[in-house]
Amino acid sequence: MYNNSVVSKSRLTELYNSGHSMAEIAKTLNCSQNKIVYWMNKYQVKKRSRREATYVKRNPNGDPFLIKEDLTKEEMFLLGLGIGIYWGKGEKVSVNAIRVANTDPNIIKTFIKFLLEICQLERRKLSYSIVCFNDSDPDEAKIHWAEKLRISEEKFGRIVQIPTQGKGSYKRKSQFGVCTLAVSNPKLKSWIMEQIKKAWIV
Repeated sequence: MYNNSVVSKSRLTELYNSGHSMAEIAKTLNCSQNKIVYWMNKYQVKKRSRREATYVKRNPNGDPFLIKEDLTKEEMFLLGLGIGIYWGKGEKVSVNAIRVANTDPNIIKTFIKFLLEICQLERRKLSYSIVCFNDSDPDEAKIHWAEKLRISEEKFGRIVQIPTQGKGSYKRKSQFGVCTLAVSNPKLKSWIMEQIKKAWIV
């Protein structure tokens, strides 16, 4: 019971740093939220922004990635490929989303390899989707991408179909649609964009 006692700094920071809100901490320690606010201020515990709080909630065990250091020559090449792919093909507006969309499975596979080996991202954080033309077979598209990326067809969920765009070779090249690889992580997105900025300087 903490109602009439001092809230220890170690216990308070332990709960707060694990992603608990002040309301949740108050409930855990069986005291008022005002008391938690008082001790937070007393101990000068730095308060998180709403975005930081959400991030901690979603990643209670810490960052789901760890940028690899001391790279081999082959890994340096993969790093360059990954950053190059994102520079040319990646979504750059969102703060959180890392997205690469393409009709070429090799581009998607290379970026996945970059995320898993250089960024050491947890594979479970990867998500996939497919958009194809309305005269394409969604099941064939799903089978195609699942085989090329060596993942389960269930990873794609419902396939979005759109009207055919134009005529000729474009449709033939895109018969299996566009696959989008996505990851939601603002810290990793920030790191990738920082690497792109370094490339601008060079």
